[in-house]
Amino acid sequence: MNKRLLLTAALSATVFFVCAAGKPGARPVKHYQEISHPTPNYSREKVNTVEGVILHHTAEPTVERSLEVLSSSKRRVGTHVVIDTDGTRYIMCRPEVVTFHAGLSILNGKEGCNNFTIGIEFQGNTLEAPLTQDQIDSAIEYLIPILKKYHIPLRNIASHEMVRKAYKKKHPRKRCYDKPDITQAEYHRFMAALRAATKAK
Repeated sequence: MNKRLLLTAALSATVFFVCAAGKPGARPVKHYQEISHPTPNYSREKVNTVEGVILHHTAEPTVERSLEVLSSSKRRVGTHVVIDTDGTRYIMCRPEVVTFHAGLSILNGKEGCNNFTIGIEFQGNTLEAPLTQDQIDSAIEYLIPILKKYHIPLRNIASHEMVRKAYKKKHPRKRCYDKPDITQAEYHRFMAALRAATKAK
């Protein structure tokens, strides 16, 4: 290859990197793999109004086990998407579908979060290890189009612990079991990354 061709190739690579990154120091755009993995655990009678998002972790040792649990007709728990540690997204339901991920819950004064939120399950247990950067980036990639389409404000994104505690505060006499879920530290870490990403859009 002659010097002119080498120079042309180098300039092309530089232009591609700058366009992909958007600005100096920014990460290149990365598109994560999506795999369809439907769950039977959803409502056939209701339509999700998609007003918010609830973040969870699976607390299962492998993504295969998480998908098994969230597809079990015996357990009757579901979600919209599971995000593996490498960022791979397993799509279990469309946003407009009501799945059973939040249980007894209140988000910003409104009860029954299953009916108006989507559930995101991060593979793993944040009590033992933090979310990977790929999980955060993949969730942001998944969420931003949904936030725009349904005009969801960031204040309507909460952890499962937050919406469960809100329910228990309003209904102190009702039985509402605690459940280990995404930690508040990881929730705040994710929200900081999401805020930065939405400002950059």
